[in-house]
Amino acid sequence: MPADTTPPPAPAPLRVPVADSHTHLDMQSGTVAEALAKAASVGVTTVVQVGCDVAGSRWAAETAAAHTAVHAAVALHPNEAPRIVHGDPDGWSRQGARPGGGEAALDEALAEIDRLAALPHVKGVGETGLDHFRTGPEGMAAQERSFRAHIEIAKRHGKALVIHDREAHDDVLRVLKEEGAPERTVFHCYSGDAAMAEVCAEHGYFMSFAGNVTFKNARHLREALAVAPRELVLVETDAPFLTPAPYRGRPNAPYLIPVTLRAMAEVKGIDEDAMAAAVSANTARAFDY
Repeated sequence: MPADTTPPPAPAPLRVPVADSHTHLDMQSGTVAEALAKAASVGVTTVVQVGCDVAGSRWAAETAAAHTAVHAAVALHPNEAPRIVHGDPDGWSRQGARPGGGEAALDEALAEIDRLAALPHVKGVGETGLDHFRTGPEGMAAQERSFRAHIEIAKRHGKALVIHDREAHDDVLRVLKEEGAPERTVFHCYSGDAAMAEVCAEHGYFMSFAGNVTFKNARHLREALAVAPRELVLVETDAPFLTPAPYRGRPNAPYLIPVTLRAMAEVKGIDEDAMAAAVSANTARAFDY
């Protein structure tokens, strides 16, 4: 059966405006202006546009400079670092096939992320971190070196650190401990369990929940959300990915935030206005805007 590419219907608007703490407008259909207008019509008035490579990070910074409703985060995605060093013969990433450039190429890419991170409308350094799902042992060293460099960049520029953690919880927490986490650290698309949420809370790390918190098989995420302190919880789409139930598999976009936020309010046992007020204040605090 072909995938359903029709956009889900717009949910009822939120009464308290919120931010989408992590989205990829450059991977969504339509213009930025259209996406922002559609989001604003349901009470999603701010988005954090996240870069995953040098080109995407430049685009995020330019888009944030052009739109007051957009803040940027810039980084080399954990899967991008090994591709820069070792090459990408299959063209799996959006740049197509490319040869490896070695450590020097990674240094060059990190220098550009450092330059972008200094810009005032860039509020975060990410998504960076570790991904043991897609990167094999040969790419781990480049991935970890890149993660450590991003932590240093975030701290030096006083920006939030946005973490991608896929099947790498212990190693992510270890590197943060070894390097010393920035003052504001966000676990994007939080994927740990309740025990890890308690560790994050202890360190004051923000936990951002995406549409997968609504999936039937995601009980561990709902258990984590239940124990996460209200003042450390954010909401995101990670659009065009992770569309919340009942629209799973269809294209995601910032206007669908209310669906996830309402599910989160139910897990927390609070009304949607209280949930929205909390995530709105938390996102502004996390990204310092």
